[in-house]
Amino acid sequence: MDARLNYSASQTAGKVLRPVMAAGRAVKESPLPAATQELVAIRVSQINGCAVCIDMHTKEAAAAGETPVRLNLVAVWREATVFTDAERAALALAEEGTRAADAARGVGDEVWANAAEHYDEEQLTALVILVSFMNMVNRLNVITQQPAAGDYEAGQFH
Repeated sequence: MDARLNYSASQTAGKVLRPVMAAGRAVKESPLPAATQELVAIRVSQINGCAVCIDMHTKEAAAAGETPVRLNLVAVWREATVFTDAERAALALAEEGTRAADAARGVGDEVWANAAEHYDEEQLTALVILVSFMNMVNRLNVITQQPAAGDYEAGQFH
């Protein structure tokens, strides 16, 4: 599959995407646990069908020590016993935030309260920004059919 647009050749994309990617790096440096960040990035990307992001974030998570069992169960996290209560709260918030149009209400009070039990305000801020960021980059990739999954190597963009 060939990409519909070449973002690296576009002046407009360069002006917009440089600060966007800087925002993504800032979230990486936030106090939200790194494992939670990768799990959320994977789940949002699964929902949005962004193969290149799933490829990237599963490989980054594995390189950081995430287990194959947990990576393989992200899509069915509700039925899996391998995630902490805090991770489950983050995944629930990520799903409702990603499926905002489907839910017609955004993130419900119960899901928000559960996340707030496990994360402080700074971590919640990072979580909300991460969910929003991943939804944006997923859409940029899916709409323009950016590079096919499989070729990413952990650490490639660091």
